[in-house]
Amino acid sequence: MRVPPVIVFILLFVSNATGQVRSEVMEGKVSYVTSENVYVKFASTGTLAPGDTIFVYRGDNLVPALTVVNLSSISAACKPMAGHAFAVGDQVVSKQRASAGLPGVRRDTAATAKPVPAASDTAALTKAVSSKRVQNLYGYASVASYLNFCNEAATTQRMKYTVNFGIDNLAGSKLSAEAYVTFSHKSGAWSEIQEDIFNGLKIYNLSLGYAINQQNAVWFGRRINPRISNVGAIDGLQYEYRPGRFTIGAFAGWRPDYQDYSFNPDLFQFGAYAGHDLAGKNGSMQTTLAFINQLNSGNTDRRFAYIQHANSLVRNLYFFGSAEVDLYRMTMRVSDTVPNQDTSWSADNSPSLSNLYLSLRYRPVRQVSLSVSYSSRETVIYYESYKNYVNRLLEQATVQGFGVQVSYQPVRMLTLGINAGYRDGKNDPKPAKNLYVYITYSSIPGIGASATLSGTLLETSYQKGSIYSVGLSRDFVRGKLSTGLDYRYVSYAFPGNESGLSQHMGEMNMTWRIMKKLSLGIYYEGTFGKPYIFNRVYANLTQRF
Repeated sequence: MRVPPVIVFILLFVSNATGQVRSEVMEGKVSYVTSENVYVKFASTGTLAPGDTIFVYRGDNLVPALTVVNLSSISAACKPMAGHAFAVGDQVVSKQRASAGLPGVRRDTAATAKPVPAASDTAALTKAVSSKRVQNLYGYASVASYLNFCNEAATTQRMKYTVNFGIDNLAGSKLSAEAYVTFSHKSGAWSEIQEDIFNGLKIYNLSLGYAINQQNAVWFGRRINPRISNVGAIDGLQYEYRPGRFTIGAFAGWRPDYQDYSFNPDLFQFGAYAGHDLAGKNGSMQTTLAFINQLNSGNTDRRFAYIQHANSLVRNLYFFGSAEVDLYRMTMRVSDTVPNQDTSWSADNSPSLSNLYLSLRYRPVRQVSLSVSYSSRETVIYYESYKNYVNRLLEQATVQGFGVQVSYQPVRMLTLGINAGYRDGKNDPKPAKNLYVYITYSSIPGIGASATLSGTLLETSYQKGSIYSVGLSRDFVRGKLSTGLDYRYVSYAFPGNESGLSQHMGEMNMTWRIMKKLSLGIYYEGTFGKPYIFNRVYANLTQRF
């Protein structure tokens, strides 16, 4: 008798694995947080490699929370997984096999350590080491498939190929190289690629670096500078000078095309920045101030200043703030005396706050974490790129938002949390509000799985809805096999529509580490509602270097 694969999956999930040996762990601490990355400091990263998973404790169980992207000798730059937020000082864990340890990139204490981007929270990342340089290759290559099929529509599939790697001290020299390139295409739509290769090809990073000496370095090519990541990718030349705790840099180049991310010689830009890093007993402080001028065909498109400050010097208290101040704008003049006269534009160089974000997190005791955030943003206007509809963009008002998060662990293995948000735009008929509540219990007796119950309530000017979810997750075979099941019920009501919308959604995911550096991930999501049934299958095969 053949057993359906889904039944096999569930039986494997709820069965007790025998003969498992608890992995040893290596504890780390979050040292710096940006909008894209989380930087973690360890005693050593010799057992880690890009692509590895870093965990957080939920009671006695370890829950996947971060993916390693880049490494130095004692720090790791990571991407947070969905549903996880971090602050400086948070504890994380890297699993190590008790016998031989996790496979990692070969490291030589005499080699120059690769500085993790924007992770200069410790003096160790900027100290010079031995002049002997050893080549170090890191990164991964992956192929992914996105399959969508529905009972009322045609099946679609999209393939995506990714190469993300870096080479330090190329052939023992002062040269380094980085690349992050993806290529995707849809089945039956190859003509889009033939029409324009950049409909599928996206180059996010393709650069060469040269360490002039211990304090000076240059990069050439397409690169996102972690010190001024809000600028985005820069096609051109970047220079940085680090005298001690200070950092001074400048760049000149072009912005990628805003339609297909290709090279565009009309979008020239240049700028400079200065930063300061300070490491304390309880944490660190980092401040960056930048000035950027962006052009389009020789005319000013946008000119602005950017400041970012992160501070965790006070124990259990973390602050992050960023602001953008536009230094160039166009104002429209209309004649009140001459009928039908065309409007005219004039430049205004007075400063104007366009974006502000503030976040404060406090952990009074180990079991409680409190955070509050505030954001105020206006539509960013590129006056030359958007000149055909600048009038409409100028009419958009500031959008303000507030956020509050509270997590509490009353007893071991039990975590309670509440997230609430509020956003109000002057042109919106009513504010948008959302409330998310969750309960997580780790290590359920009998199956050893982690369970999460959650509920979401949201209300906007065009919908009102609720989402209820229950999920289970568990690792098998010493962490080589990770599995998860999730069910969600979604209910939406729309103004003027009495029928509304209700859906049942199910998810299954599995990650299998086939070999030391080869892993396979499979994710399924089904949405069941009348009269449509949507199915999505995502599969990813990743080979780490």
